[in-house]
Amino acid sequence: MKKKTNGSRTLADEIGKRGPFSSLKQETYLNLLRTSTQLQREFVLLFESAGLSDSQYNVLRILQGAGTPMQIYQIGQHMITPQADISRLIDRMAKANLVKRERCGEDRRVVWIRLAPKGRAALKKLAKPLEDLHRAQFNDLSKQELTILNELLFRARHIDN
Repeated sequence: MKKKTNGSRTLADEIGKRGPFSSLKQETYLNLLRTSTQLQREFVLLFESAGLSDSQYNVLRILQGAGTPMQIYQIGQHMITPQADISRLIDRMAKANLVKRERCGEDRRVVWIRLAPKGRAALKKLAKPLEDLHRAQFNDLSKQELTILNELLFRARHIDN
């Protein structure tokens, strides 16, 4: 028996779908999309409470993880959700003093982006609430279930067409 959530047993019940999905693959896609949206909503609210967008938080984490200044295109390559206008995002973050821009001494065309103290403070402030949110969202899944879910999601993104 599937675990009930909010009185619903399936995605079809949850969204009030009367007939069957056209395929199991369609149902899987829609279930994944609905789950992602629901989980992400809680993170967006947390980031907003700290005056950040989820993309800005992602940039801060990338810079923190790198430990050294990076060029904008490098940051863009590491984003969880690709940003069409990463330069504009970095500009807004620089104006908010979350990151600092530095021109390269050898090649003035190169601009290095580094984590600013305000950005570092935002990451520190969010660390515990984020850890708590991750724990709460996946508390009902075992380590083995999380491992399998991660493997399946990775495979779904890397299927050869």
